[in-house]
Amino acid sequence: MLPYVYTYYMKHGTAIKKITVNVPEELLKKSQALLNKGITETLIMGLEEVVRRHQLKALSNLKGKIKFDLDLKKTRQ
Repeated sequence: MLPYVYTYYMKHGTAIKKITVNVPEELLKKSQALLNKGITETLIMGLEEVVRRHQLKALSNLKGKIKFDLDLKKTRQ
């Protein structure tokens, strides 16, 4: 196992898939500069952001569809 793969696995506890991608060079450079991260870390952060946005959208779609009764006085006791 390569050192960076092992490090990521140990840090995040997940399996790693090695891939080859074609990305716009300037976009990658700008992203790396903004994040101050390497290529792998930058791409992982981008993928995590896609998942995060999707989850937020799914939550916002639930607005007004879930009803619950909450008594603040009882929850604070």
